[in-house]
Amino acid sequence: MNALTNDLISEAEREAVLQLRHAMHREPELSNNEWKTQKRIIDTLARFGLTKVNMFHKTGVYVDIEGSSPGPKRSIALRGDIDALPIQEERDDLPYQSQVPGVMHACGHDMHGSIALGTALAFHRMRENFSGRVRVFFQPAEEAEPLGGRTVVEEKLLEGFDAAVGFHVRTDIPAGSYGARAGAVTKSADQFSIEFTGRMAHGAKPHLGVDAIAIAGAFINEVQKVVSREMPVDDGAVVTIGTIRGGEATNIICPSVSMTGTIRTSSPERRTLLVQRVRDIAEGIAAVHRGRADFSSHAGEPPVVNDGAMVALFRQVVVQSGGEQLYIEGSASSGSDDFGFYSSCLPSIYFWFGSKEPGNESGVHTPTFGVSDSTLIPTTELAIRYCWELLHS
Repeated sequence: MNALTNDLISEAEREAVLQLRHAMHREPELSNNEWKTQKRIIDTLARFGLTKVNMFHKTGVYVDIEGSSPGPKRSIALRGDIDALPIQEERDDLPYQSQVPGVMHACGHDMHGSIALGTALAFHRMRENFSGRVRVFFQPAEEAEPLGGRTVVEEKLLEGFDAAVGFHVRTDIPAGSYGARAGAVTKSADQFSIEFTGRMAHGAKPHLGVDAIAIAGAFINEVQKVVSREMPVDDGAVVTIGTIRGGEATNIICPSVSMTGTIRTSSPERRTLLVQRVRDIAEGIAAVHRGRADFSSHAGEPPVVNDGAMVALFRQVVVQSGGEQLYIEGSASSGSDDFGFYSSCLPSIYFWFGSKEPGNESGVHTPTFGVSDSTLIPTTELAIRYCWELLHS
């Protein structure tokens, strides 16, 4: 196997990675609007000689680095997401604080995209020393539909690849620590909407109407039994009612109520069943109350499922790089990530890097979330080292 060079990332590359992180954080862009970020990434890649880039999903970029050394010619895809969230940042201690009102990188995608950049630059510099191909995705729209991960699969951008690598910051493990675990590590996230229809009547004569609010209330109570009585405990299924709207007057029997929500499960096999059972309960409850339910659903991201052999290799790389104490397996998340589209196509790993430090313990998707620059270069180097091992394993 070809030996990995000692200089995983050069000084110039290191500076470019930090600059991109700060620029992305100062000028965050929401899902499907990452135009400045896209241009910034393309310009930075070109500065280092990577001029043959490809666009996808309008605001996304991917680049291929071909190794010219003899070897097994494996192909690895690495994803760094780049979109921000509609949250007002409350971190006035940062010199690179968001300058866009109501928008911030509250989920660490400025870190993710910058790690991807460092990986691309390093493999480009080392292209004569490795065998195979590395495709680095700077993926837009992880946070909101239309999802960038779905486009990667629909446009067949993973065809011919052997494995995919993704990563995410975690606020519940210490900065400088890393982890992964085999199996499902996030949940699918499917959206649903329901329109309950009854019949209007005066509030003094409810028997003349069909109360859509009563139907909706009964549904909210009953639907949770799908989770508590029909799903295995270790699945961790979640049904969330996110919005509910109905009624216009205090003395009128409400004729219609609309609601929306999400359905999550870690099981690809039970995903369809869970959506169907929510539909069954909505329609059944409405019928019992002499009303009607119009149910619709939209399939979101699948669960991210980690390949056991890839996790074992990752642990080995972490331990060899910094010692046993740096590896923290961590627990699966109840959240979702469109890296699930990647893992549905290829053996994949979605590893975690920690950000928890004294005084910096806010969770993701909060106004005070932050990740120290001190974790950026070490995590970039780990990603490079791990992809190198995958190429030559």
